[in-house]
Amino acid sequence: MSATVLGIDIGTGGSRALLIGDDGVILASATAEHAPFVSKQAAWAEQDPHDWWTACRKAIRSVLTSSGVSPQQIACVGLSGQMHGTVVLDEAGAVLRPSIIWCDQRGEEDAQWLEETVGARRLLDLTSNPALTNFTLIKLLWLRRREPETWRKVRHLLLPKDYVRFCLSGEYAIDAAEASGTLLLDVSRRKWSEELLGAVEIDRRILPGVFESPEICARVSRNGAGLTGLPEGTPIVAGAGDQAANAVGIGLTHAGAAGATIGTSGVVFAATDRPILDPRGRLHTFCHAIPGRWHVMGVTQAAGLSLRWFRDTFQTDGSYARLTEEAALSPPGADGVLWAPYLMGERTPYRDPNIRGALIGIAAHHTRAHVVRAIMEGVAFSLRDTLTIFSELQVPVERIRLSGGGARSPLWRQIQADIFGHAVETVQTEEGAAFGAALLAAVGAGFWKTVDEACSAVIRVAESIDFRSEVASHMNERYKEYRRLYPALHGVYTEHAYASI
Repeated sequence: MSATVLGIDIGTGGSRALLIGDDGVILASATAEHAPFVSKQAAWAEQDPHDWWTACRKAIRSVLTSSGVSPQQIACVGLSGQMHGTVVLDEAGAVLRPSIIWCDQRGEEDAQWLEETVGARRLLDLTSNPALTNFTLIKLLWLRRREPETWRKVRHLLLPKDYVRFCLSGEYAIDAAEASGTLLLDVSRRKWSEELLGAVEIDRRILPGVFESPEICARVSRNGAGLTGLPEGTPIVAGAGDQAANAVGIGLTHAGAAGATIGTSGVVFAATDRPILDPRGRLHTFCHAIPGRWHVMGVTQAAGLSLRWFRDTFQTDGSYARLTEEAALSPPGADGVLWAPYLMGERTPYRDPNIRGALIGIAAHHTRAHVVRAIMEGVAFSLRDTLTIFSELQVPVERIRLSGGGARSPLWRQIQADIFGHAVETVQTEEGAAFGAALLAAVGAGFWKTVDEACSAVIRVAESIDFRSEVASHMNERYKEYRRLYPALHGVYTEHAYASI
């Protein structure tokens, strides 16, 4: 039988394993859930790294069983996962505390300290990014300040997928795309920034080696083999953080290709041939999973999370399908109802961990249908904020491909087209980051010579959805109204807004 590769995605809600053949066809997939993240205080979020490894092992064994593929046929393993999570290990490789994950916002004081210490402009020059509370360095600074006993024991730093690689292989490694989100990488040169490390007094030795995404950087160890069923010595490529891997999985490889992803968070992503820097620090500028390329992206903290929050809080049958069916009964613009999706603060374009969500414009005649449509539109308006910045910076956008849970909803697809004022596409394979990780592994295994070649061979457009001119014109006016929400809310949720009277 022909060779296969295994793609693994360590998400927030679960770990997914996916097998593809040497023709790119998906043979089997399986998911094992993680426990929900723990939020001990407002805007805190932590997960247990051991839970990721447990779920990953379950997903691997499940996909091997369901596919009937012999483990000896697996030529390479690729990894993807949630970005920015902080996994700190001691000298023996033991986890020292739960991981502070991507959506955690506790480090506002530490972000301010970093900008004061290094300088906001110098930080952009060194790392191509501003001091966002979500980034890994900010979490390290918080840990050093608030948990000094733990900090003194730290000998290794890994991110979520890279911790799983360590469990599989015993190797400490990271890819350039993932490392971009630590705020410790010189993104333009694709290596750790020695100047920044010196400025914040963090020992370079705690950081893993940086590799390109399709590059083999580890092999399955005897212990990893025994726990997963994978053969000892199976190569493992560096892989990529979930956004860059998802971009590979839907074919966003060249300048002009953009994507909008609605998962728990929302991301608008554009591939570039060079690092494009936003002088105001509203966007992330990261290395791409493709050697010699970069990407820019903006992030909505609570995209799909907004709809899930509403469902879990107010809907009794727990059905997204029922909610979206109702929302379709509401006219575009939700009859004046607006949603600001700031449940976990916001990244793009405001960099504000203290802002909170709001539902406004409600009148007695409004129904749940209006509210749900407003939530879906509010998320799309937030994604449009990033496209607006792309336009300001002259980032080319020739096509927009949709992915994530939002791409599976016909209504949300049309809402995005109408609000973006641009045709949108979906692709035939909707596996996103896990599929991208598998394609990176396929390049590492030699199935294709380059990532471009792999994407050209296997990725096909499934549907193109055009925007409706009259509706788009109406949504342009609604977007102007949406843009007034943040300044008004910011006046409420200032630094001292939570103090009791």
